[in-house]
Amino acid sequence: MSSVEDTASAVPATHSGFVALIGAPNAGKSTLINQLVGSKVSIVTHKVQTTRAIVRGIATHGNAQIVFVDTPGIFKPRRRLDTAMVTTAWGGAKDADVVVLLIDAERGIRGDADAILDRLKDVRQPMVLVLNKVDRVKPETLLALSAAANERVPFKRTFMVSALTGSGCKDLLDYLAETLPAGPWYYPEDQISDLPMRQLAAEITREKLYLRLHQELPYSSHVETEKWEEKKDGSVRIEQVIYVERDSQKKIVLGHKGETIRAIGQAARTEIAEILEQKVHLFLFVKVRENWGDDPERYREMGLEFPR
Repeated sequence: MSSVEDTASAVPATHSGFVALIGAPNAGKSTLINQLVGSKVSIVTHKVQTTRAIVRGIATHGNAQIVFVDTPGIFKPRRRLDTAMVTTAWGGAKDADVVVLLIDAERGIRGDADAILDRLKDVRQPMVLVLNKVDRVKPETLLALSAAANERVPFKRTFMVSALTGSGCKDLLDYLAETLPAGPWYYPEDQISDLPMRQLAAEITREKLYLRLHQELPYSSHVETEKWEEKKDGSVRIEQVIYVERDSQKKIVLGHKGETIRAIGQAARTEIAEILEQKVHLFLFVKVRENWGDDPERYREMGLEFPR
């Protein structure tokens, strides 16, 4: 690795900054962050609105450290929790050095993407347009989409990527690394996310819960890591509680003879162990807490502001 170090010493100016990633639900924001950072940081499922807390993925690219602020999908809020998620998303955009708008090229500028373009007119930071899923769309459609978006908002650059395959992602990283201001790095080089491990473990379990039960279970569930105990043998014991709003939901999560919760626990444990690189003993409990969606304390735990 000496050649990399030599280059770094020859180029003392490090760059660092925050990049807000904004887009309609399921535009592919979490998949893109995971692709750019090279590790699983954001929860990726096929149910809309699953990224709740602002999870930062940290990409080290050349002499630049790019800290991604992965905002919840921006959509029209229907409930109090939704309102908190949307407020957090726009808050993240205001604090960033660069704002990246991700548009699903298959869906184009419809609904949420259309509303976001309207709101971006008030954003003062440099903005970049990224069209995702370009491998599924004809080139002429992409050009028309790019032209239509650029007509409405003065984007500095437009990138065409596939978050899933990684196509076009290096160009985006190159641009961000050059654009971010000169300054010291915010995080140690090997850190991929500043989301505490307890919270990341809860996110992973929540993802497995949704993958398994996305039809039956609405958003009214929340996972908390209640106990985290490092064992002498190098393993870790984690106890988590899945909170639901009704008894009927608890039965769904447990499943017949506990089969469902066992499967969720197994999938979550495997992934948490991979990230921690240590053996994990995961214990899941399901509790009913009525109207947790109206409890300010739960919002603080998720890094959201409680909408009054």
